[in-house]
Amino acid sequence: MIIETIREPQGFDQAMIAMRNPMNSWGKSDSEWDFEEMCEFSTGKYIIGEKDSELSLKLQKAGPEHCKHLRMIYVWADITAPRYWWQEFDTYRHGVEKVSCSTMHKITSRPLEEEDFEHDGLDDDFLVWVIKKINNSIMSYNLCTDVDHKREIWRGIIQALPQSYLQKRTVCMSYAALRNIIRQREGHKLVEWEHFIRWVKSLPESWMITDDLSKV
Repeated sequence: MIIETIREPQGFDQAMIAMRNPMNSWGKSDSEWDFEEMCEFSTGKYIIGEKDSELSLKLQKAGPEHCKHLRMIYVWADITAPRYWWQEFDTYRHGVEKVSCSTMHKITSRPLEEEDFEHDGLDDDFLVWVIKKINNSIMSYNLCTDVDHKREIWRGIIQALPQSYLQKRTVCMSYAALRNIIRQREGHKLVEWEHFIRWVKSLPESWMITDDLSKV
């Protein structure tokens, strides 16, 4: 499993303003932009102040209906994971958008290799056998000129593809969605969830997700 952050979290400044809307307490905000680290590809760093941190943490602990400002903070990542993990991740739809590489369109574009599968717990000889069988079908598909038979071969490839097959998706997630995910998946027996949660906890201002301001 590979997780690559392709855009750092955005929306902290808007979220801090929105957080104070219910009590019209914008004047108490102590967060600000630090423009000393500006460069060609950056507009500076947003520093969340102590007062804003305390209020955010208070709202977070009050429940999801109170910390709606976290729905305004988003992070983007490329995630390459096996199909069995994506089946579980697809449970999460609120605050999560996904665009995947197409198995349906591209599975016959080249022969498969061992690197296309998550196989740390899979018998190597069995995986080699599966890949050989599927690659034979891919070759037959590409050589076939009969439209109906070609469709049958493609269907067989899709049906034979193991759950360990790796698929890449670009995913956009809100901090509110990530809070929900780690609370439901921490301690899960799939090691992929451990990997995902470690990545979440490495994000900037991850205390908004974990409620653990002491780790800042």
